[in-house]
Amino acid sequence: MKIHIKNGRVIDPKNNIDSKLDVFIAAGKIAAIGSVPEGFIANQTIDAEGLTVCPGLVDLSARLREPGDEYKATLTSELQAAVSGGVTSLACPPDTDPVLDEPGLVEMLKHRAKQHGLAHVYPLGAATRQLQGNALSEMNELHAAGCVGFSQAKVAIKDTQVLWRVMEYAATFGFTLFLHAEEPFLAEKGVAHDGEVATRLGLKGIPSAAEALALATILRISKETGAKVHISRLSTAEGVEMIRAAKKEGLKISCDVSCNHLHLTEHDIGYFDANCHLKPPLRTQRDKEALSAGLKDGTIDAICSDHTPVDDDAKLAPFAEAEIGATGLELLLPLTLKWAMENKVSLMQAIKLITEKSALILGVTGGNLSPNSDADLCIFDANEYWKICPAALKSQGKNTPFTGLELAGKVRLTLVHGQVVYQQKP
Repeated sequence: MKIHIKNGRVIDPKNNIDSKLDVFIAAGKIAAIGSVPEGFIANQTIDAEGLTVCPGLVDLSARLREPGDEYKATLTSELQAAVSGGVTSLACPPDTDPVLDEPGLVEMLKHRAKQHGLAHVYPLGAATRQLQGNALSEMNELHAAGCVGFSQAKVAIKDTQVLWRVMEYAATFGFTLFLHAEEPFLAEKGVAHDGEVATRLGLKGIPSAAEALALATILRISKETGAKVHISRLSTAEGVEMIRAAKKEGLKISCDVSCNHLHLTEHDIGYFDANCHLKPPLRTQRDKEALSAGLKDGTIDAICSDHTPVDDDAKLAPFAEAEIGATGLELLLPLTLKWAMENKVSLMQAIKLITEKSALILGVTGGNLSPNSDADLCIFDANEYWKICPAALKSQGKNTPFTGLELAGKVRLTLVHGQVVYQQKP
């Protein structure tokens, strides 16, 4: 199958391309950009006039809910949501049921995902057995089965000796650890940021110090062991400063921020909006501004969706009892574009944060349009506004704090391996 994409604005951060060029695809690969390859005859021509053509988006955190929680979402629904949002590669955390701590489970998940022929799924294996923080998982076997890194999802390793051994093991084999920085005792039973809003609403708070203390431990052990660590979903101004200092010191540290925390604060909880029950919790305006500044100056490496579909009933409970999470695969692009516009960040730099940088962190191919690379592309209209509502989302989880908001950035087509896997209906 040979495809000619013409008249689009091509943005490829890795190759520093931002120009109106044609893209040529053959045998599932990028054949050329700009000049037509010799002897190239297209089977299909796509006119991208007025549209942006970029690498398929790479999401660092997306729960697919399989295996175990199919009543919340399925591989079918969430992979369709991914490609409708322009996401062609995603990492899924290990907190499934059963936990991804056995090679057979990883192989099954990858096989089932591949059968759909939609987005590439890159599992993160459990760093400890059953995510219990007591015994190390068989990381080497999990890596051989297809895990691109290891994580505790949202479960902290309370025993620092175990955390030390996990980092030593990971450093020995060059594995990346994806860790959420939260001190479990300070955060216990907390449901919101420990500040004025939580106090007014009578909600148990999680102080910023919970992130800072956990992060300090992770950074110190990383320094001693040489482990490569990615901090998932940073949420505080102090955390940004600590990451900035660690990078200057030369530690093997990277981090991301969720698109939710770039736009929302504790005040968006309003009168107990359960869609704002997230982990980490929504923080202060000062924290939001620090996250934005850290993203602009490179301290924070990437943006993730932190996609967590939840069934409707679980969000109808009182705030403190409602299940944590928000859907985000289909909102990653428009929320990134909204952040870029508000902060006067170029489209090239914004796209880089959800393509090239994310792919580098995962250590996977993708996130670029280099010749002979997989033809995974997102074609979108940066100026088309659409209203966020349940009917507009393909994800089985309709839970989002952005319901009712109009956002710019509508995906028109998504290609994976040179095949059109999503096309917006006229």
